[in-house]
Amino acid sequence: MDYQHLAEQYQADLLTDLATLVAVDSTRDVAHATPAAPLGPGPAQALATMLGFAERDGFTTANIDHVAGRIEAGQGDTILGIFGHVDVVPAGSGWTSDPFTTTIANGRVYGRGTADDKGPLLAAYYALRLLHDQGVTLHQRVHLIVGTDEESEWVGINRYLTTEPTPDYGFSPDAEFPIINGEKGIATFALTFHQPQLTPAPLVLTGFSAGLRVNMVPESATATMRGALPADFAKALGEFAAANGVTASLTSTATDTVTVTLTGKGAHALEPKAGVNAATYLATFLTTYAFDAAGAQYLHAIATYLHNDSRGHQLGIAYTDKVMGELTASPDLFSYTPDGPQTIAINVRYPQGTDAATIRDQIETTLGAEHVTVAVAGHAQGPHYVAASDPLVQTLLQTYTDQTGLPGHEQVIGGGTYGRIIPRGVAFGAQPVGQENVMHQANEYMPINALIQAVAIYADAIARLAQ
Repeated sequence: MDYQHLAEQYQADLLTDLATLVAVDSTRDVAHATPAAPLGPGPAQALATMLGFAERDGFTTANIDHVAGRIEAGQGDTILGIFGHVDVVPAGSGWTSDPFTTTIANGRVYGRGTADDKGPLLAAYYALRLLHDQGVTLHQRVHLIVGTDEESEWVGINRYLTTEPTPDYGFSPDAEFPIINGEKGIATFALTFHQPQLTPAPLVLTGFSAGLRVNMVPESATATMRGALPADFAKALGEFAAANGVTASLTSTATDTVTVTLTGKGAHALEPKAGVNAATYLATFLTTYAFDAAGAQYLHAIATYLHNDSRGHQLGIAYTDKVMGELTASPDLFSYTPDGPQTIAINVRYPQGTDAATIRDQIETTLGAEHVTVAVAGHAQGPHYVAASDPLVQTLLQTYTDQTGLPGHEQVIGGGTYGRIIPRGVAFGAQPVGQENVMHQANEYMPINALIQAVAIYADAIARLAQ
């Protein structure tokens, strides 16, 4: 069967459905939760929209408490799971087009979720539709499982696994080709600073904030301060910005409050080097000035232990495994008020050989328990690995090679996908080899031909696995 030729026949339909799905701002929003939308109206609407596509095309579906869903195909005792998600991270700033309207230019489709994960999820769905339309008999049950908060706490997929049949094995179309058969552990560490003794100083830090989510390198950061600025402050800020590839703005009010904003580049926290962390640059610039004790402590910790150190050397948590590679550390959320919380959230992706408890202890030891309390925030996930010799991995790699002509090989990443939720789960596409990773960034996109090729690869893979 010429899967590539068949996949091309679905391009117009896929792009139409993608436009419909991208138009739903499906950012997790529990502040506006209802019984019909436990994770917010956007995720619930996106789930209903995705299941609606399948019902339109004749598939049986299930909506699990408006937080997860299933599209069904095939018959048999074994279940092949395909795990995707319809939620997205916040759009953020820096877009040159509406992030919730698909824009096609230069062979690419732009919009929040086109790469992570609405585009790849639809590629997997259209693979099922292709097989259905061609009358291919699947001798296993294939469950395309849709989550609604993969970018945060995984409530949807965890609810699914507690109430619905757990697949025997499967893959997630939420990463890159040729395969991801290993994923590092993921944990976020919440640093809460203790208030030091008050001391007089020329400048008082009255606020510091940055970041949208714990899995996004902050694109912008803002600090407010009160006091007499040196005469050359504005000039020094401009020179610092120019020397470090960031942009800066400076405003002041009649009440002697000064606001400084730095803009860098957002990125997925799985590889902090892909971004320019505005918060650590801003703190590094401000540490050259004399602030009050609390402000100085906060800025000093950022500049000394977090700036330009994505591997955690200055924090004392650096670790490398020969299979899974290096630990990465991404400080992503910052919040400071003089009389309120003074916190930093650090997202760490760690290989096998260490664990979240050890890393927590190391961070607190480095910064000093007398200065800061460190706690694991949210749900921590340990490292996950499926051996390259596993038949699932071998079949997917051979399918990839047969469809693309490119060699397949195992890979380990710092990203976290639904592939890790079952023992024999991997991530498989849909980002092509060599494409820049624009997930969680402004102007997110997928090449249209890559989406169509993914349809062909997934259709072939499903047919082989469920034969």
